[in-house]
Amino acid sequence: MKDIIFVIFGSTGDLTSRKLLPAISKLYSDSQISKNIEVVAVGRRDYDTAAYLDYVVDTDNNKLNKDILSKFVTYYKMQITDQNDYQGLKTYINTISGPLTKQLYYLAIAPQLFDDVAKYLSQVDLVEKNNSHHRLIFEKPFGHDLDSAKKINQMLWKYFDEEQIYRIDHYLGKEMIQNILMVRFANRIFEEVWHNRTIKNVKIMAKETDGILGRAGYYDDSGALKDMIQSHLLQILSLVAMDAPVSYFSDDVKNEKIEVFKNLKFDKQSLIFGQYNGYKDEKGIDEKSMTETFVFLKTFVNTPRFKGVPFYLLTGKKLDVKESVIIVEFEETTEQRKWNLPLSTNKLYIKIAPQDGFGLSLNSKVPGLRDDVENVEMEYCIACQAYGNMTEAYEKLLLDISEGHKTLFTRWDEIELTWKFIDDIKKLQKEPVIYDDYETLEKLIFDLEGEKMS
Repeated sequence: MKDIIFVIFGSTGDLTSRKLLPAISKLYSDSQISKNIEVVAVGRRDYDTAAYLDYVVDTDNNKLNKDILSKFVTYYKMQITDQNDYQGLKTYINTISGPLTKQLYYLAIAPQLFDDVAKYLSQVDLVEKNNSHHRLIFEKPFGHDLDSAKKINQMLWKYFDEEQIYRIDHYLGKEMIQNILMVRFANRIFEEVWHNRTIKNVKIMAKETDGILGRAGYYDDSGALKDMIQSHLLQILSLVAMDAPVSYFSDDVKNEKIEVFKNLKFDKQSLIFGQYNGYKDEKGIDEKSMTETFVFLKTFVNTPRFKGVPFYLLTGKKLDVKESVIIVEFEETTEQRKWNLPLSTNKLYIKIAPQDGFGLSLNSKVPGLRDDVENVEMEYCIACQAYGNMTEAYEKLLLDISEGHKTLFTRWDEIELTWKFIDDIKKLQKEPVIYDDYETLEKLIFDLEGEKMS
């Protein structure tokens, strides 16, 4: 009997070939996951396992090794919207599973298909509600607003309890996102100053140089606000702003994140929506589209720790650099006036992409006879220190799913509160500013807030 059965619905899709199979292969090759695993790749195409493996290897730019995949992957042909096909799937799963087998069902499919798959899995008793060995996994977007998110959740709760549901936001699997709590609470120098008496502001940015890369169908319905702010940036904000949890187990961490979301407000006057010049010329985009490809807003977390501290959120496409970073700017030193020198504020940079690492800016005396000052940055590059390849986000996420660890997965109340926050912003959305470059947007932000986003 297998230790783990990983059933992928949507096995011929891009997510499976680019992310899921490479991650599982790496975990398997590195003995990080049980060798007694079977991946059941479900699809409707007329493949056998060998033909399926040829297909995914060809589509993944040589990241996949067919010989390794053949040790644990089986292709299973079925129509996932046909209830009758699930009895055959059950028969197959039963031949390779026992009472302690972990059965992981990954919905790498469109959200409108979730209902059929969850219902049919339940009807043939492939999954059992409250059975911790039976787990359901799916990706963001978790709906397109609060109402749609509630409908998805209420439907899934018919067949699974909350502990069995793993909602993936791949950003949470990135090394530096996982590192935020370690930096904050495992280092006394930051633990003691992480509050509104010493922190001036926090900037959270996710900038891209590319456009929508052919994703017109998804992106024009979503836009930057839903695609990036609702999930990635608000999750980062919660980790930066939360209080110390009772423990670092999943629910205790999430409970503190919830307190952040409950106390999160935005400044209506700070909102900037932009659309890159040429967006309406993209294939599949309506010439009258008002979808934003850039968002800036100022938020506040009205907790005792951070009351009054601005949290600036910025994300967009076709910007100056590809970069995801958190910048924590500290207040001026109490000795600032005595120095009579152009001292800079200290800044902590938590660098998420393209290269993971830290930076800390300090004031230092310029070597020489005069009391001149310069701003210097202490840097640490995680990738530079890593042996071999850096762990990919999906490797960590899939390993945690197999082991039942839920800290890096979003709980329903997080989804509910973040969608409520986003829906309130959407009500105030205005016509986007057309921009040719980032400088245009940077000037708008400075004119509005008097703040440079660097």
